[in-house]
Amino acid sequence: MNSLKTTVKELHSFLILWLTQSFSSLGSSMTNFALVIWSYQQQGSALQTAMLSICSYAPYIVMSIFAGVLSDRWSKKATMLVCDSFAAACTVSVLLLLQTGHLEVWHLYCLNALNGLMNTFQQPAADVTTSILTPKKHFQKVGGLRSFSSSLQTVLTPVLATALLAFTGIQTVIVFDLLTFGAAFVSLLFFVKIPEKAGGGSQREPVLRSAKSGLQYLKHNRGILDLILFLAAINLTASVYNAALPAMVLSRQGGGETALGIVNTVTGIAMLIGSILVSVLPAPKSRVRTICNALLFSMSTENFFLALGKGLPLWCAGAVLGWIAIPIMSANMDVVLRSTIPIEMQGRVYSARNTLQFFTIPIGYLLGGLLVDNVMEPFMATQIGGPLTALFGSGKGAGAAFLFFILGLMGIVTCLVFRKDSHIWQLEKENDLQ
Repeated sequence: MNSLKTTVKELHSFLILWLTQSFSSLGSSMTNFALVIWSYQQQGSALQTAMLSICSYAPYIVMSIFAGVLSDRWSKKATMLVCDSFAAACTVSVLLLLQTGHLEVWHLYCLNALNGLMNTFQQPAADVTTSILTPKKHFQKVGGLRSFSSSLQTVLTPVLATALLAFTGIQTVIVFDLLTFGAAFVSLLFFVKIPEKAGGGSQREPVLRSAKSGLQYLKHNRGILDLILFLAAINLTASVYNAALPAMVLSRQGGGETALGIVNTVTGIAMLIGSILVSVLPAPKSRVRTICNALLFSMSTENFFLALGKGLPLWCAGAVLGWIAIPIMSANMDVVLRSTIPIEMQGRVYSARNTLQFFTIPIGYLLGGLLVDNVMEPFMATQIGGPLTALFGSGKGAGAAFLFFILGLMGIVTCLVFRKDSHIWQLEKENDLQ
């Protein structure tokens, strides 16, 4: 108990920030979930639904390299407050358009792009704030807590959003989102003190030169760079998966909105279990090995269950196997980065990381939507009675199932290739990450 009290005292400010921001993220996630369903019901297109995520990520990736420089210069608290407020204003706009009957999908594209731009500045500020508020000895615990909240959000989002959609409407989901924002805003403004660290000279450097310093750091630290590129390759596969999942589950026999909600809930439960495990387990002997093994296990299971499974139980089993190890990977990746990158460089390096690690996500969403609508579904429609139909079924959704099989193979190959990267393994020798 004394140890627990000491830990809580040392993490007091972080815990307030983490709890309230997680609550706000839950509201935002519920709104996004509801709007994805609304969009697919309006258009019936995997590509047009995937465009919601593409519009969110595109400005985030393009501007991240510069946002980190500004984040290192600006007040972290002010940056987060302004960005969160702007996101809330976008949510209010969606509510007003819905209420007046004028909401169209292109409105969501524009608003998601603006939200993505604000997230470009908010994310590095939040990442550096976590490092500032957390003693190094608690990095793994904090990584586990962040994964825990993300997992709990994944569990609760489809349950709460589906319930509110069924019994009230999408407007109620959005109002709940705005209430969670208010709670987070007040807590950050009045109850969280964030000490401002020196910017390592970035205050006097031109923006382009400072942005270049983040890239130069990665260039001279190949282990970190290659680990980021590994995640970029995984994100490509994962974003194609995310684009195809609603199209398959909403279309296939035994699927629908409820089934999609159940699969997402089971995914969250699996991540919740993984988050609890990483929070209580001791540091692994090899963080790099843990990262590689967790991703290989994930890539070699879920996609095949979704491809070959003919109903909800098998889809849920795949979700458990595919996601239970992700929080373990994420927490160990977090420790590697925070332990290696100097805190005065983290804003710039994290922003360079965001550009390199996440640029594949909009590509994956676009590719996934195009493949499902224009390649895989038309192809499977011509295979009635053939061996592929026996494996992946027939009708709408069969093409997405075939795509999941291909993604499983891609994921395995990606993990095996990067597992042999000597620069990544050099991190074990250069740094004491225990």
